[in-house]
Amino acid sequence: MSWLEFSVEIDHEAVESVAELFAQVGYNRGVAIEQPFLGSPDGPEYTIDTSRPVVVRTYVPLDEQAEEARAHLEQGLWALGLLRPIGELRVRQLQEEDWANAWKAHYPIRRIGQRLVIVPSWLEYTPQADDVVLHLDPGMAFGTGLHPTTRLCLELLEAYAQPGQRVLDLGCGSGILAIAAAKLGAAAVLALDNDPIAVQATRENVTRNDVDALVTTVEGSLGPGAGLGHWLGDDWAVQQRQALASAGPVTYEPEAAFDLILANILAHVHILLAPHLARALAPGGLLLTSGIIAEREAEVLAAFERAGLTPVERRQEGEWVALAHRRPPAETAPAP
Repeated sequence: MSWLEFSVEIDHEAVESVAELFAQVGYNRGVAIEQPFLGSPDGPEYTIDTSRPVVVRTYVPLDEQAEEARAHLEQGLWALGLLRPIGELRVRQLQEEDWANAWKAHYPIRRIGQRLVIVPSWLEYTPQADDVVLHLDPGMAFGTGLHPTTRLCLELLEAYAQPGQRVLDLGCGSGILAIAAAKLGAAAVLALDNDPIAVQATRENVTRNDVDALVTTVEGSLGPGAGLGHWLGDDWAVQQRQALASAGPVTYEPEAAFDLILANILAHVHILLAPHLARALAPGGLLLTSGIIAEREAEVLAAFERAGLTPVERRQEGEWVALAHRRPPAETAPAP
């Protein structure tokens, strides 16, 4: 399969708006942000050079929707250019192997929260005391740690993870959350995703981090989530499943099975699966959700309230919101 790389140079004030625009068309909403860094002669520390432009990139399949994606970006950048300095949209065609490797040039070592450190598998890193290092090669799956939704969910996970928890990572993408949960002490982690490419990436990253004994990865979802299909279309998903010898997504309907659920998925999927998420939690269990655009937060909160979940914490970065909810200890989640 061929891909298109879209990129643009912008000033620092425009990063959030342009990244959201690119996420609207990018594969799995993936966006790479290449910040200009100034190194330090005294060690590995660095600062962002605000005098130089930022490069934002995303990737889309070269298919019948590619021209529509290009037009959407050009129109959005023109509108944003009325407010901030915006460079010209650049387009480059890549083969699938080039597409996966193209991320590597723009994917730095990144610390998130107090202890979590995401290290690209092709870079070296010497851990500091108490570091929890995640060795990651996202390939074509969502979840590099660069996007605010992933960062917010990792921060919540670091705050609420407890040794011995049974964990579900719903919409696992690259497996970054499942691996972090395992390394933070989970007893067992089930990682689910409808995307066969994400399932493959998660399994590879789980092995890369030596947590195979703790993380089980399956193509599937909770309840009606397994029937949502792939955003690139059923034909594409069928081709990938045939190539990977996958039987397709499995439907899970667990009850009181998990002490902690991580779900970095889109708002409408949170709303659809709210009662199923609540039922899957053990009494007193925690649901950590991200991927919620601020304008849809109220709808998600209402869905979780109807499902019997109690809000615990809210975090926000830019236009993205992450939430923590708890299933009350002596309560049974209502049926959908």
